[in-house]
Amino acid sequence: MALEVLRKIGLSEGEVSVYSALLDLGKAPLNSIHEKTGIERRNIYDILNKLIERGLVIYVTENKRRVFSISPPNKILGYIEEKKHELDKIKDEINSEMPSITERYNSKKFKIDAQIFRGQNGVKAIYEDILNYKEHYFIGGGRYVMKHMPHFWENFNLRRIKSKNKFYNLVRYELEGEIIPLKLEYIKVLPKEFSGSPSVVFIWGDKVANVLFTDEFFAFVIESKKIAENYKKYHKYLWDNVAK
Repeated sequence: MALEVLRKIGLSEGEVSVYSALLDLGKAPLNSIHEKTGIERRNIYDILNKLIERGLVIYVTENKRRVFSISPPNKILGYIEEKKHELDKIKDEINSEMPSITERYNSKKFKIDAQIFRGQNGVKAIYEDILNYKEHYFIGGGRYVMKHMPHFWENFNLRRIKSKNKFYNLVRYELEGEIIPLKLEYIKVLPKEFSGSPSVVFIWGDKVANVLFTDEFFAFVIESKKIAENYKKYHKYLWDNVAK
């Protein structure tokens, strides 16, 4: 089993190492696990207890000492289903609290707000916010997120389509003839003169973001109804009179 799979379901490096060692050893006492992994004995006890709680490791007592082994591998799927159930419960709790959280948030908002986001996680946060709105406008699109964060994009786009969110995308000249519209996406191509650095203007709701897709992703987001309205007019002019 690829160790990356275990990391993706939330196991720590130590848990992955112990689980992997037991896969190789079959069943083993703590000393053998210590020799196989190099992890300190006191830490192995904690790791084994966590794996046992998750149902991924079992033990028997032989000659007054514990001997450990992994549970049948399909227990991993059971663990995932259990975590999914827990997350669904948390999601329901958050949804029930969201109106009061939103009300408190809006009561303290400035009429004009600005934020800076850095790195891929910052860009992900912007895309997650986009899902709260039905129409989105882009100037200078280049499929950057699709290219640099394919796994995130695939999941995001499925949720976008399910929510029936529409994209109006003014794409870069370089993509002419190559880009295929997504479901619920409408595309026009900007002239060559608009090409430049890999940056895109996002417009959604009352927000405008200037996003730079260089080695370190960077985004500057302004929240202002008047500014957003002006950018939407700018997008419409380009859409109707400049792009093809």
